[in-house]
Amino acid sequence: MFSKQITSINELKGVAKELISQFSSHRIFALYGKMGAGKTTFIQAICNSLGSNDNVTSPTFAIINEYNTKDLSSIYHFDFYRIEELEEAYDLGYEDYLFSGNFCFIEWPEMIESLLPENIIKVNIEVLDNESRIISARVV
Repeated sequence: MFSKQITSINELKGVAKELISQFSSHRIFALYGKMGAGKTTFIQAICNSLGSNDNVTSPTFAIINEYNTKDLSSIYHFDFYRIEELEEAYDLGYEDYLFSGNFCFIEWPEMIESLLPENIIKVNIEVLDNESRIISARVV
């Protein structure tokens, strides 16, 4: 189990590195948290720690964004907030991404939970106040 409390956004980069280090053999991370909890901001920190200089933004309308690292490997960032039916995930070809061996970070995974494979990392971001959060993670 991984759990860190932060009191400033400036701490995210360090927590991102620790998370990836602790779960170094895993590639699929499902991020849970209410609207505005900081899921996209945390994914920005993770992508930066993985060596991506790309502009990391929420793929709310595109559903998926692809970022590249310095070594040209891909990172996939999903946002399933607007998905209405599981068929939309199938149409997207989600399996090709999730089983690619590349890092995948999923916002609003509860919308496609039945499609997620086993042994992924469930990351929960709990809001304590304006900048304070508890970021916890475990294998599910």
